[in-house]
Amino acid sequence: MRTPRQFLIVIVLAASTLVLGGAARVFGVCGPFTDTADDNFCPFVLEVFYLGVTTGTTPTTYDPASNVSRLQMATFLSRTVDRVLQRGSRRAALQRFWTSKFGDGVLASVTLASPRAVQFDGADLWVDQGDATVVRVRASDGARLETWTAGVASFGDLMIAMGRVLIVGQDTPGKLYQIDPSQPPGGVTIVASTLGGGPKGIAFDGAHVWTSNSPGVGGSVSILTPGTPWTVTTVSTGFTNPNGILYDGSNVWVTDRRLSIGALFKLDGTGAILKTVTLDTPRGDPIFDGANIWVPLSPAGAAIVRASSGAILATVTQGALPGSAFDGERVLLGDALFKAADLTFLGVLPLGGPACNDGTSFWVVNGLRLSRF
Repeated sequence: MRTPRQFLIVIVLAASTLVLGGAARVFGVCGPFTDTADDNFCPFVLEVFYLGVTTGTTPTTYDPASNVSRLQMATFLSRTVDRVLQRGSRRAALQRFWTSKFGDGVLASVTLASPRAVQFDGADLWVDQGDATVVRVRASDGARLETWTAGVASFGDLMIAMGRVLIVGQDTPGKLYQIDPSQPPGGVTIVASTLGGGPKGIAFDGAHVWTSNSPGVGGSVSILTPGTPWTVTTVSTGFTNPNGILYDGSNVWVTDRRLSIGALFKLDGTGAILKTVTLDTPRGDPIFDGANIWVPLSPAGAAIVRASSGAILATVTQGALPGSAFDGERVLLGDALFKAADLTFLGVLPLGGPACNDGTSFWVVNGLRLSRF
């Protein structure tokens, strides 16, 4: 399957060649088009036709020598991106093209103690139950598999990295716990116990684990380097009340919620603030869709920030509950679902809370249940 870049090259080459040769154009038959030659370009024309990227000027004419305007090119590229995402996803392989709406779509559900965070490791879900335990749930059918205990109930967020499940403990100083999924269930392992106070969010940049710490007064960010032992560097300069944190492939971003106004900070590798994006009371965990950062706002909605520049592209008003996830095509923001490419609002799920995606479905916390849509 060709990438969007390859589609663009095909379109530009076809347009350029046919425009230059327009005066001596050779008419022929290419699929349904009677004005396009059956030559080396015909397979490319038919590919974008069959994919619905462009359908010609009439059912039988492609008009190969005409120029393409910027508006037409935007349409072609947008359709190309949409078709590639729709046909190349795991949902397509399983023929799950539907979007769940209010009142339907629950595929599986599991009752848990008091779930507060959930992440997917490629096969199973890992859930902080809020009762000093972490439970492993099989994503294919929602079956409970194993339970790990920690002896403390002050867990924060969790994530999957380096083949391990990493969980922050909201103590002062903060702690980082680890689970090795290849081992039998039992107690979690403490790998670091000198984080900033009250860690909430957690991220991984490929080499270091980052936590956003908010003990109530004087927030910070901790940078942890795996090893024996793990080393911890905590940075407090510029932070007030850090909350959600993520890595976009280049930089770590952290939300900071203050009494009257908030911010999204872009950090360098040492935790220093490179850029400040002023936002109105960010809440919950931000989500990165591969190009933009969705920052939930209080009491509802989100700001969409371009990761490459920090510019605020737009705001949406739907999505009134915490929790966000991305499936490669759609963003779940609380109880609201959006098309990530153009921010189109797709509908509302019957519940919302901490969430993740397993490649085909969203798993959403609702009270004492974890439900799949």
